[in-house]
Amino acid sequence: MNLIIDVGNTRVKVAVFETNTIKEVFIFEKEKIISELKKIISKFKISGSIISSVATFSDLEQDKIVELLDPIFLDNKTKVPFSNLYHSPKTLGVDRIALASAAVKKYPKSNVLVIDAGTCITFDFINHKKEYLGGAISPGISMRYKALHNFTSRLPLLKPNEVESFIGNDTNTSMHSGVVNGICNEISGVIKQYEDEYQDLTVVLTGGDTYFLAKQLKSGIFAHPNFVLEGLHTILTYNIAND
Repeated sequence: MNLIIDVGNTRVKVAVFETNTIKEVFIFEKEKIISELKKIISKFKISGSIISSVATFSDLEQDKIVELLDPIFLDNKTKVPFSNLYHSPKTLGVDRIALASAAVKKYPKSNVLVIDAGTCITFDFINHKKEYLGGAISPGISMRYKALHNFTSRLPLLKPNEVESFIGNDTNTSMHSGVVNGICNEISGVIKQYEDEYQDLTVVLTGGDTYFLAKQLKSGIFAHPNFVLEGLHTILTYNIAND
């Protein structure tokens, strides 16, 4: 079995894969990573592992992780199953590298637009030649609500809510329309731009706000909430095969 570790700024998401199937997913606080990994390792027989992190580890934490698993630490030098044509490959986030890898594995010989709706909304495009061309980065849902509250004197801090009408009839519904309806139109507009340029486009929606946005968007979009984990597993198996 393979262990896939995705480390965010505050939380860690871990998946145990058997062949290409997720057997179990664990989510815990970053501060507990060593103790939680020990529990997982004691429960499963792990043969390979990879770690993707947007946060930094202390030297002690990294040494303990290496001692426990000796994983691949994903970075811009790691072998990946696609050609990276990004003009600044060293700045490409590890999460976006994972998403591109998942796209070429799940939808080979296809033009794929991956939309990751999390803290930020990222758009990543991989063409049918397995070439990563780039995409876009936009503020996520929570970030937009916080911006409305933080940069004004009277607007409240709201939580995401489904929009029943695009016409808000009070402050709260107007804010919900501005954020949620605005994001949905942004996503639909970006998809249309890619569809006009590339035929047979496959669109994938992933990230923490996957299901919330999927309800608001048109059909024809594939929802894959664990696409980053699947991409990391693809990178791991690709490196094992090409070692």
